[in-house]
Amino acid sequence: MNRPAYLAALAVLALGACSPKEENTAAPAAQTAETAQVGQTGPLSRDAIENTAYAPPPAAQEDQPASPNAAQQQPQPALIRAQVLLERARFSPGAIDGLAGSNMRQAISAFQEANGMTVNGELNADVMGRLRAAAGPGAVTTTYTITQEDIAGPYLGVVPTQLEAQGQAAHMGYANIVEALAERFHVTEALLRAMNPSADFNRVGQGLLVPAVNTAPLPADVDHIDVDKSEGSVKAFDADGKLIAYFPATIGSGDNPTPTGTVKVNGVARNPDYTYDPSKLSYGDGKKKVVVKPGPNNPVGVVWIDLNKPSYGIHGTPDPHLVGKTASHGCVRLTNWDAWMLADKVKPGVTVRFI
Repeated sequence: MNRPAYLAALAVLALGACSPKEENTAAPAAQTAETAQVGQTGPLSRDAIENTAYAPPPAAQEDQPASPNAAQQQPQPALIRAQVLLERARFSPGAIDGLAGSNMRQAISAFQEANGMTVNGELNADVMGRLRAAAGPGAVTTTYTITQEDIAGPYLGVVPTQLEAQGQAAHMGYANIVEALAERFHVTEALLRAMNPSADFNRVGQGLLVPAVNTAPLPADVDHIDVDKSEGSVKAFDADGKLIAYFPATIGSGDNPTPTGTVKVNGVARNPDYTYDPSKLSYGDGKKKVVVKPGPNNPVGVVWIDLNKPSYGIHGTPDPHLVGKTASHGCVRLTNWDAWMLADKVKPGVTVRFI
């Protein structure tokens, strides 16, 4: 994909809908009683997520996005808890979905390896205990109260998927409030709705049960990055060689493979535009250059980490639930929130090794 003009884009005014926002966990006084009842009942209640013992799900629960059984998958409260703890320990499972999928297994494996445990990707009592210790104290869920700002958007309604239509859009913001809130709390839209089955997402003051995700910066500057092409992951290390973050990633396709060897970071652009130039790209069937405005549904999401191999970078995505499950056009794609967190501690000159 064509590299955004990040040197010019660094001063671009960010769209309000693009930037991660601080959690609003305090409800207005008039809503306190109602908010107190949020998440009290149902299979994904606050108590179930915080306390239900883990049992391996049946085979049909394994994540197979294209399978006929996909619609039958049901999120498990114990898996929601484990995924939040993994993220808080800096071993991202990608979009929190409460399912025993490949991203979660890989995050557990990375956590086990980093902690000198037997590496098998399996969630058990020992892993849960270590995760609790690594993630720190506090509940894995919290409440959020919908504001007028949340409802106001602006939202696109239907997000264009064709490049030409994207180029004509005034911005590439969220489709609706559910997509915006799901991204803010690092969950799939399906899980956000399942955790709040009776919620009116278009009502100011509506309380929601959401994951208590970790939005704090990484503990140190990133010294170097490993992109594991066989595993589909990005690992960030500090100057002492300590692993400080693990992220699932979608990595290059056969028609435009990801580079090999070592490259360096040129710079970081937040809320970049995206330029499709058919004269420089080996994919797509477009006949003319298209510039897509910034936004979380921009083809490169809300962050572009530019590499010194032309047209290649580490970036966000408009489809967080697909990270680690589909191919990218040569680049390295993370969820928007993971890309944003990584970019916060990446400076020009950081080494990126493709292995």
